[in-house]
Amino acid sequence: MSEGVVDRNRVVIFDTTLRDGEQSPGATLNIEEKIEIAKQLAKLGVDVIEAGFPISSQGDFEAVQRIAREVHGPVVAGLARAIVVDVDRAWEALKDAEKPRIHVFISTSDVHLKHLFKLTREEALQRAKEMVARAKSYCEDIEFSAQDATRSDLDYVCQMIEAVIEVGATTVNLPDTVGYTTPDEYERMISTVLSKVKNIDKAIISVHCHNDLGMAVANSLTALRAGARQVECTINGIGERAGNASLEEIVMALETRKDFFGLHTRANPAELLRTSRMVSSFTGIPVQPNKAIVGSNAFAHESGIHQDGMLKEKRTYEIMDAETVGAGETNLVLGKHSGRHAFRKHLSKLGYELGDEELNRIFFEFKQLCDKKKVVSDRDIETLIMDRVQSESDAAYRIEQVTVMTGNKMEPNATVKLIASDGSIVTEATVGDGPVDAVCKAISKLSGIQAELIEFNIAAITAGLDAQAEASIKLRFKGRVVTGRGSDTDIIVAAAKAYLHAVNKFIEMGTFEDETNADPYRRDEYGPLAGISRAFDR
Repeated sequence: MSEGVVDRNRVVIFDTTLRDGEQSPGATLNIEEKIEIAKQLAKLGVDVIEAGFPISSQGDFEAVQRIAREVHGPVVAGLARAIVVDVDRAWEALKDAEKPRIHVFISTSDVHLKHLFKLTREEALQRAKEMVARAKSYCEDIEFSAQDATRSDLDYVCQMIEAVIEVGATTVNLPDTVGYTTPDEYERMISTVLSKVKNIDKAIISVHCHNDLGMAVANSLTALRAGARQVECTINGIGERAGNASLEEIVMALETRKDFFGLHTRANPAELLRTSRMVSSFTGIPVQPNKAIVGSNAFAHESGIHQDGMLKEKRTYEIMDAETVGAGETNLVLGKHSGRHAFRKHLSKLGYELGDEELNRIFFEFKQLCDKKKVVSDRDIETLIMDRVQSESDAAYRIEQVTVMTGNKMEPNATVKLIASDGSIVTEATVGDGPVDAVCKAISKLSGIQAELIEFNIAAITAGLDAQAEASIKLRFKGRVVTGRGSDTDIIVAAAKAYLHAVNKFIEMGTFEDETNADPYRRDEYGPLAGISRAFDR
């Protein structure tokens, strides 16, 4: 059986943040960001990291390949449609992994087979068997997903599951692809598969729930009680449309209510908050304050009655300790008089171990921040580290200087100086409707990327008038959408960093296809991608 699971009460945590999570509109990650998230997921203790969809793009292939080579501990999985080129490409990316898994999928619902795949049930069944067998010729650990299982004929699902296990599938996934089912229905599906599929004892049942009706976590937990033993989820619940089941909510539900579920995981809850912040920072998708487990208000109390209860006994209003998920507050205040040794020690307490060269760079930026702020918080320090990871990638441009002149009786104008990847310095001066508009126009002229602004958000990372600002900008350029982020005590500079971060992502992507030619199924749950669907018909 997959992952060598002997303990039938242990739940395998399958994280798909880097695959399904990245399919959140605008949540494009570069390779260095994916590597950092994958390493953090390994520290969190997930069992399986779905690193990407290797056939979808060269960038996705390279990210999966590097994660397979550089991240140790978890199984590393790559997604593949039930097509020869997909399976072969997935193995090429995964072959150097310590523990590789090929994840093959095809739809079982009639609406998908008819309109999306153009296959009969018999053809889909035969293709599933052939491609699982092909994947099995490459490695032992094979997962098969019956896409849109919850809207499929259950007898047909059972027939396909039995067939793919027969040819080597070690995990079988029954995804609620469009977030359609309810807990009672899902429980019946799992129970039926367990009773009707005669060789089900040779595989683990997995579940993958979307949150379109707000029931992804409830459905996942119900399926686990019914006998599923792998749950597919994402950090912060990000993903297509309304997102996926939230990893942190599932892990803490199983941890906090062991008396009810009688199940456990290998995850380390103390890494949950750090992982959540990293994913939020890199994707530019903020976590709502009242988000369970990792929201900023998850362990906050304002009501006088609540505060009185907490002072007398924490268990009156908290069912978990903040420290359990890594949300404990520190009393150590770092400032401009702190030394490098104290700074390194504090980083270690926060869970960051940096080499000397990287420590020196972060320490220098920390000192600069201390000159701008009275108090530098742990959140400020984490932001410096996140920004460093993003800037360490081979960016086409870096900001050297931003100068803005503005006022209520003058036209805002900005001068932006950028350093190109070859070391040359380019400068542009422009005017705009406002200072941020002027800065972004200058960057557009210098880079040659004339993108459409979809969304712009700016928020304070920490409290106080001297707080760092974190800007998030979503841009569209030739049919593609990316999110950029940046932080600084100056909101104009933060916006400039965010805009340039997005522009660099576009430049890194390279060739763009025309928006009018884009495949409408480019980013659907387990669905074909632009240009790749044509290979399906050949």
